[in-house]
Amino acid sequence: MYKILNPIVCYSLLVVLALFSTAILAQNKPASKLLLHAARVFDGERIRTDMSVTLKDGVIVTIQPRAQAIAGDDALVMDLGDATIFPGFIELHAHLTYQNVPAEIVLRHGITTIRDLGGPVHAPYGGAGSLRVLTSGPIITAPGGYPIVTMGTENLAVAVADEQEARAAVKQLAGEGAVVIKIALEPGGETGAPWTSHHHGHSHHPSHDTVNAGAHHHAAHGVQQKHAAWPVLSAAVVKAIVDEAHRHDRKVSAHVAESVGVQIALNAGVDEWAHMPCEPVPEVLLKQAVMQQVKIVSTIDTLSKCPGVMRNAALWSALGGELLYGSEIAHPDVPWGINAQELMAMMQTGKLDQLDVIRAATSKAGRHLGLPLLGTLQPSAPADLIAFKGNPLLNLKRLEYPDLVISGGYIIVNQFDAARLFNLSPSK
Repeated sequence: MYKILNPIVCYSLLVVLALFSTAILAQNKPASKLLLHAARVFDGERIRTDMSVTLKDGVIVTIQPRAQAIAGDDALVMDLGDATIFPGFIELHAHLTYQNVPAEIVLRHGITTIRDLGGPVHAPYGGAGSLRVLTSGPIITAPGGYPIVTMGTENLAVAVADEQEARAAVKQLAGEGAVVIKIALEPGGETGAPWTSHHHGHSHHPSHDTVNAGAHHHAAHGVQQKHAAWPVLSAAVVKAIVDEAHRHDRKVSAHVAESVGVQIALNAGVDEWAHMPCEPVPEVLLKQAVMQQVKIVSTIDTLSKCPGVMRNAALWSALGGELLYGSEIAHPDVPWGINAQELMAMMQTGKLDQLDVIRAATSKAGRHLGLPLLGTLQPSAPADLIAFKGNPLLNLKRLEYPDLVISGGYIIVNQFDAARLFNLSPSK
């Protein structure tokens, strides 16, 4: 004789099975309404204690003290206990497509949005159960310049010879969905730089206290026997790129590594440096960059072998420059997800605290992308969040291994105990 199970028990069993089927959850529709309780919530600006976050239809609905949270009959309740919730992290400098890094690995390790620099251009995609990917498309460079000289052009770079070609390239990239225009101002030869040392040994390209755009020709002659400088876009061409990009509401991000490229970028009004420069940059140029409200994507860990990175980062922060998180995912010695070493390097060199660097990877990054709710846990923000047992701010390495990852309301990773997660009584 078969015994009929209590419907509540049946439902409980189904919920527990769902917990251990996160891959299926990620492929199907998310829970229509999800209420999360946690001891700590970082909302993009500050830590708030004993809070609840409600997600519905792929967005944040409320964030409020737990005592005020009402689940409602249609909500699935997840009580995380002594845990910390953050917005999903934003990686501003990645090379996933070009290096064939699996997007699902990056997502499972806490990055919910990336900006893919170099590679094929696409309109933004993902974000609902998959990694949100924003692209720049191919890097605009001089004929025979970096990265063409080391890696070729296919899906990676486009060469422009004059202002007309530069404007046409920007217009095409913007029309195909690029969210940022990436350019290269790289003469090569910097000590310890991964883009030059692999191919050219450890030759050194000198810096000068006073540099102007025309100094490149003379600087190149000074190191002729060690490194023949790669061609670099002229100031006039870069200015045309910046003007056209701004006409299409796009920022320009420049690969700069030394003073010549930095000066060209400043003269042209480039918005962002894709790296902390590899060689020491004169303080006068860093001050000018701060005044022009340039943003720098950190990549300090990635470029830790460069002689000027730590000094530049420390001086940049002391001058009041804004540092944004970027780890250059796809480099062989960088995690495919959140890079705690990058966060710690930002803290140490820039004299920042834990929340400063978390903001640089969440709310500040979202604002920089022109998506001010991205990287926050505010009403109407995308339901992208990550959570950890305990408090990872006490040990930033924990940030590399999230216990919960939610993308657009879809549960991707769930390492919390089933008995504590699902509260079947909405009244509690």
